[in-house]
Amino acid sequence: MCALKLGPEERGKQGQPQKVKEQQGIYDVPERYEIIGGIRYDFLASPKYVHQKISTNFHLAFHSTCAHEGEILLAPMDVHLDEDNIVQPDVIYIANEKLGMIHDGYIFGVPDLLVEILSDSTGKRDKTIKKATYEQFGVQEYWLVDPLYRTLDQFVLSGGKYHLTATLTEGEKVVSPSIPCLSIELNDIFPEDPKQ
Repeated sequence: MCALKLGPEERGKQGQPQKVKEQQGIYDVPERYEIIGGIRYDFLASPKYVHQKISTNFHLAFHSTCAHEGEILLAPMDVHLDEDNIVQPDVIYIANEKLGMIHDGYIFGVPDLLVEILSDSTGKRDKTIKKATYEQFGVQEYWLVDPLYRTLDQFVLSGGKYHLTATLTEGEKVVSPSIPCLSIELNDIFPEDPKQ
């Protein structure tokens, strides 16, 4: 709802407003999309509850272990790998020594770790095109989180290629080999009721 400004004809004695009118408003919401390999990929739907809950839990977990070591950011945040590759990972971690890549309100460079939470509309792209792009640009660590199966696939860059170092689930801990401060219990990540 938005309030309308009253003109002189709606004002009472001495120019005081008599009432405030409200109407349904159409808000200009910027489009969300990524550019990968020069191709635009639109986000077709907003994330569901479970996606946002996992994202929030990751932010809290990263913050509790690595807040003094680097910056933890959540989507939507443009990461400009180059002019043909502008992505919006769900969770972004950048070590303090690389914080200079954040300027003009965006990230221009390669973060240390990226997390993608699979969804119906982006899962295939996260597993294929984005994984290959992150590998190509040298993102040291990439985590793919599956809310349905409650798993985390941990990919670590070695020799210019991603290697699946672990597939973890609830009751297990993900430990980053490239970010010493990062160790997260997955019980703290997945929501108790994923159907919400």
